[in-house]
Amino acid sequence: MSTVQAPRTAIRPGDRFNRGAVALTMGGILLLTAACGDDGGKGDEAPRAAGTAAADGPAATATALPKTSAAVLDVAPKDGARGVAPDALQVSVSHGRLTNVDVTDKNGKPVPGSISADGTGWKPAAALAPGTAYTVNAQALDADGLAAASTSTFTTRTPDKQVSTNDNIADGQTYGVGMIVKVEFSKKITNKDAVAKGITFETDNGTEVKGHWFGDDRLDFRPADYWKPGTKVTIHYRLKSVEVSPGVYGDVDKDEPFTVGRSQVSTADSAAHTLTTVRDGRSTTVPATLGDDKHPSWGGTMVIMSKEKVTHMNSRTVGLGDEYDIPAAPHAMRLTSSGTYLHGNYWYKGDPFGKANTSHGCVSLKDVEGGSDTSVAGAFFNNSLIGDVVTVVNTKEKTVAPDNGLGGWNLPWANW
Repeated sequence: MSTVQAPRTAIRPGDRFNRGAVALTMGGILLLTAACGDDGGKGDEAPRAAGTAAADGPAATATALPKTSAAVLDVAPKDGARGVAPDALQVSVSHGRLTNVDVTDKNGKPVPGSISADGTGWKPAAALAPGTAYTVNAQALDADGLAAASTSTFTTRTPDKQVSTNDNIADGQTYGVGMIVKVEFSKKITNKDAVAKGITFETDNGTEVKGHWFGDDRLDFRPADYWKPGTKVTIHYRLKSVEVSPGVYGDVDKDEPFTVGRSQVSTADSAAHTLTTVRDGRSTTVPATLGDDKHPSWGGTMVIMSKEKVTHMNSRTVGLGDEYDIPAAPHAMRLTSSGTYLHGNYWYKGDPFGKANTSHGCVSLKDVEGGSDTSVAGAFFNNSLIGDVVTVVNTKEKTVAPDNGLGGWNLPWANW
């Protein structure tokens, strides 16, 4: 039913009217304004509507309406909006300054945000969660100190599609000083800046970490130099409210802690046929065999990506035909995605370790069939962490690509 606003009617001194109601006539419609409660025999003490006078008293003075603030609040999105983009919220005011903005979700959880220095705008600190109802309460003052207020609600859109996010970190694990965090996405990312901002690193010693995109679906993170031993790191993922591509959102909001262990950096020398390891300042050298002249080992810095007590090595998987098929290679530590390992070797006829290069590109250490913890390879395996550094020098092969395994240390920090 629509409401009809009656015109104001002047009441002259001496006019009398019924205490229970005021009758106004407009356009043939009789409007009754009821008194607010029983007069209890107290006659004219019954409440009166603004703009009316007492029945028997002298001329009444109309009650002044409060002044309207000149401040005009504007909240985007509009009240009641649905399907709102998570980054669309902003509050502004003209002819005034914002004094307070409260944004909460349906559970009353506040949304962090800040008012601009000039007091004319407010934005949330981060994008809102998708598929969530929010309430906005905003207040402002004009130049005369008169207040304006606004309350509105809206709902962010629920994404039709999400991208899955996967990294190479396990909660609470300890990694070597060369560890690079590799984050892979199930779909191509077009809003790369927003995604990179949605993954942050907190370290207990202030180590700065930056990300680098390899293509459209992989983002690697590392510091400028190897991690300091003992560093405690927490990765903060805040991607659920990030539109990673048109209509596609991230799938994860979580914190993922890990620790950097002792320092171990190894150098495999293709010319000397050795592997020299510096662990917390103490150096040891053992004999090794690397890639032969036909299959030289990659040069440059690599990182142990995984450790497998025993693995099946077949040349067909790396495009070398029927060159080899080792069903149970012991103490295998993967160095590249393309198939380079540092592993134990028991099958080569003779003793090439420290004397010649005989492998198909891997770095091999002496071992026995089935593997032994006391062998050269077994000892190295047991003392190694995922994230430990292995650098190959004096090889005829080119430097490994930064995106081959965790080869990002081969990319200068200035280009990272």
